[in-house]
Amino acid sequence: MPCNNGRVTNDGRLVLAGAPIGQVGDVSPRLRQVLGSADVVAAEDTRRLRRLANELGVEIGGRVVSYYDANEAGRAQELVEALKEGRTVVVITDAGMPGVSDPGYRLTHLAVEAGITVTALPGPSAVTTALAVSGLPSDRFCFEGFPPRKAGDRARRLSGLAEEERTMVFFEAPHRLHSCLEAMAEAFGAGRQAAVCRELTKTYEEVRRGGLGELAEWAAAGVKGEITVVVAGHVAGAGELDVAGLVAEVDRRVAAGELPKAAVADVAKGAGMPKRELYDAVHRRSATP
Repeated sequence: MPCNNGRVTNDGRLVLAGAPIGQVGDVSPRLRQVLGSADVVAAEDTRRLRRLANELGVEIGGRVVSYYDANEAGRAQELVEALKEGRTVVVITDAGMPGVSDPGYRLTHLAVEAGITVTALPGPSAVTTALAVSGLPSDRFCFEGFPPRKAGDRARRLSGLAEEERTMVFFEAPHRLHSCLEAMAEAFGAGRQAAVCRELTKTYEEVRRGGLGELAEWAAAGVKGEITVVVAGHVAGAGELDVAGLVAEVDRRVAAGELPKAAVADVAKGAGMPKRELYDAVHRRSATP
């Protein structure tokens, strides 16, 4: 019988299988093999699983059961019993790796506690994919999942991350993206660099980079699709935006012949600041006697 961290186990095996986040062609040959040979396949959405299997040309030989947020607690215990009987159980979510803001943690925890072998079939992950394409430092990072939905809770969570020096990766629903970016700009500063990654690996993939204030302004019109947000970490000693300096830069450009509107837009973009905020600052200065 295999041994896991010094504990004797039966022949049961839990396999956490990474699913494609967009392109079916990103799956590995091992995923095809394990879907066809597993005794039980626990899927976040059984219909999506069967559609994926059809696209892969795989016939699922084992029993298929649902395994999603609402039934995870109860179903996990049932699956542990199957593992104790020596069966191979595969967990697969709609996209990415099980347990990463998706069902999988509870079952993994119970399996480890029971001394059952747990392994993973590596696959695509929106977290590391977004980090890689963001253009932000990737040597040290942390994954923060979905920010709280309620404004007050979200503000407190983000405030606690204001001095986090590692690059941060978040998931967010498209209909909450604008308010989330505004809250991030408030907590981290409008000029903090970030990247909004939308529909990664899919047909309409888009990566929008800039300051949080600028990105919040962009998202105000509405954004669709699966969203991952990558935010640069805090740099010790970095101050807030020097608004007076930005206004002076606008003045310099206008004096050189550039149109005020164009000067404000270009300077604001470079600083990661919403155009409206810089325009208001320029207007307030002009109105001051």
